[in-house]
Amino acid sequence: MPDWPSLLDQLKRGGIRAVDPNVEAVGGGDIAAAWRLDTAAGAVFLKTLPAAEADLLASECAGLEALASAKVIRVPEVLAYGVTASDAWLALEWLDLEPLGSRSAAKLGAALAELHRVGDDQHGWHRDNYIGRTPQPNPPSADWPAFFRAHRLQHQLELARMRGFGGALVSEGQKLAERLPALFDVYHPAPSLLHGDLWAGNAGEVRGEPVVFDPAVYYGDRESDIAMTRLFGGYPRGFYSEYRRTWPLDDGYERREGLYQLYHILNHLNLFGGAYLGQAERLIARLLAAL
Repeated sequence: MPDWPSLLDQLKRGGIRAVDPNVEAVGGGDIAAAWRLDTAAGAVFLKTLPAAEADLLASECAGLEALASAKVIRVPEVLAYGVTASDAWLALEWLDLEPLGSRSAAKLGAALAELHRVGDDQHGWHRDNYIGRTPQPNPPSADWPAFFRAHRLQHQLELARMRGFGGALVSEGQKLAERLPALFDVYHPAPSLLHGDLWAGNAGEVRGEPVVFDPAVYYGDRESDIAMTRLFGGYPRGFYSEYRRTWPLDDGYERREGLYQLYHILNHLNLFGGAYLGQAERLIARLLAAL
């Protein structure tokens, strides 16, 4: 449990004054503890972690602020962030979220295409962050295939090796890494601002307006966001049709989709264990066969 007297005192000094010291635990994800804090200005969504893991919340704060600055998709407003002697915390506006409906999903598809038009001259980001709890390196690079090979695919393969998932997974994965440039022989994506972890559980709606949260932001190929949306349940059809209407995908997307999904499957293998091993190996085999 957090050290509530110290945490609430720090919040108060930052202008967030609890009207009731009894903080209610709520659902908020697999990483941080989540709480509802009632203040004179309304409810606040509070996430906490041990102080040693403060960078997880700092990177989430930076990602939300980057998405908010684009002004095309709503995200929870960052109210404050801080660290006490024992706890890290992130205070966000309270949103009464509901699952995406068909209309809000279509709005999100169009808005995501506009977010992807926010560009940079380099892939990567100004800081490293996390995909779940996994460190996600984001050094600047003008070469997307080289960036993805080193800092996404090989990074996850090395983590898998360290966790005992070596053998064919790593050897075949390294073959894929060597052949990866062939997927980009005529496709040269510009750096787009990405949510980075846009599975369906990280989106909802408030009164018909789409909202996204829990980002893993960086600049990269926009197709990687689309590929992630098609994992773990996917989005309503209108999401994809409105995205394509706003900004059509390039030829060959279907060849590259599995590559981008592999990154997340490998990450789930590294986070949650061997249940994802077979899926990762099949994806690698399919990509190699296509090359």
